[in-house]
Amino acid sequence: MRMKPPTCGKRKLHKGRAYFVNYTFERKFSKLDLKRVGEDGLFEGYASVFEREDMGKDILVSGAFSKSLKKRDPRSVKLLFQHDPNQVIGVWHVIKEDRFGLFVKGQISTEVEKGREVLALMRAGALDGLSIGFRAQEGHRNPRTGIRRLVEVDLWEISIVTFPMLPDARVTH
Repeated sequence: MRMKPPTCGKRKLHKGRAYFVNYTFERKFSKLDLKRVGEDGLFEGYASVFEREDMGKDILVSGAFSKSLKKRDPRSVKLLFQHDPNQVIGVWHVIKEDRFGLFVKGQISTEVEKGREVLALMRAGALDGLSIGFRAQEGHRNPRTGIRRLVEVDLWEISIVTFPMLPDARVTH
């Protein structure tokens, strides 16, 4: 079983399996149920769900965000619109792993025009997705299935998006 190394990164071995430390920035999308978005822009839910294959053939394992969350305050993980770094639309108050996935509590800013637009679209049900932006630090791709299990990721941002990639993640309140 031979794996192709990524375009950038380095090979690591862990418990007899080959992993790659990869520094390519990636995005993963999650569907949301945004009916409960507050008028003040407050919402919560799951930006990612563990052990579920997304449409990109990736599975995030429990604990994949732990190192990243230890070194980053929730407010330093940007809340963006459509992954555009020029469209910061709010702040994250809570980002934590639990047994289900990556739980988040955020607030869309009504002080900026794009924030008001996004909030209106979220409350109308027109925008219903979350997407994580990260760098994969360790992962293993099964050459037979093509599925990549991500063991460690460095979380940079979470975006409100139009098209989600992981349908199981939802806003709960």
